[in-house]
Amino acid sequence: MVNVGIIGGAGYTAGELLRILIWHPQAHINFVQSTSHRGHPISDVHRDLLDETNLMFSEADFQAIDVLFICSGHGKTKLFLEENVLPANVKIIDLSTDFRPRTNGNGFVYGLPEINKEKIERADKIANPGCFATCIELGLLPLAKENKLKEEVHVNAITGSTGAGQNPTSTSHFSWKNNNVSVYKAFTHQHLAEITETVLQLQPNFNKSINFIPVRGNFSRGIMATIYTDCDWSVEEAIEKYKSYYKNHPFVSITNIVPDVKQVVNTNKCVLYLEKHGSKLMIISVIDNLLKGASGQAVQNMNLLFGMPEILGLGLKPIGF
Repeated sequence: MVNVGIIGGAGYTAGELLRILIWHPQAHINFVQSTSHRGHPISDVHRDLLDETNLMFSEADFQAIDVLFICSGHGKTKLFLEENVLPANVKIIDLSTDFRPRTNGNGFVYGLPEINKEKIERADKIANPGCFATCIELGLLPLAKENKLKEEVHVNAITGSTGAGQNPTSTSHFSWKNNNVSVYKAFTHQHLAEITETVLQLQPNFNKSINFIPVRGNFSRGIMATIYTDCDWSVEEAIEKYKSYYKNHPFVSITNIVPDVKQVVNTNKCVLYLEKHGSKLMIISVIDNLLKGASGQAVQNMNLLFGMPEILGLGLKPIGF
């Protein structure tokens, strides 16, 4: 049994973690910390958990846990780790952007199992990937593995409103989001750094631009990324290469039918679809931003850290466990 603590327990990602971990057969939640809700029932905030748990928001007890999930806002994890000393045996899974770049030697392993599974299994600290980054990277990894990224990569990706977090802003409240779509952070989105690093991990000679246009959608959850670049594979070759790359990765599927976001919402799946148009290979990638793009992937990483089947508790049936 893995004893779990959660910091920043009131947000969307923490809510998804709780929904998974309450029913995970090998996880026990020791504490869920939230400064603003201390002493209140978890179900007061995550109301769909009514009668599923008696947990209360409480103080952290680091001595009682094996792994700590940090679900605080971006920039807060560094501050938290500066202010708190954790026992040496406690593993960390951070869902913020703070430790995703690998260039600063921070000791965190980038937690994308489809490229770093063996490293994750040996790690103590995991930087959980961003949601856009996960969706786009999974669309590009087979190309990078085969050294096929020769030209610029173009990405248009739309995300649901939960990608902006639970605290309302001028561009996330209902009256602005409803019946509205908008572009933001074009060519400058913060996930570009980790996407580029991940591509370079497989194709070190890649020196072209990844042109990324993020879009805010007027739906709650999910991401659809449409990616295209020059590639000399036929579509049949591309499908074969993608299926080969992901054959041992249970949460990635290749489909021959154009996917939609509802196909993956409330799952830890990524569904990929390929088309060829002249010299261009188009890849459509869809995930749930809160699960494969955040909390589901975090639990997938926890499973790997503790030697459990990576699918355990995530909707697929493990064999022999």
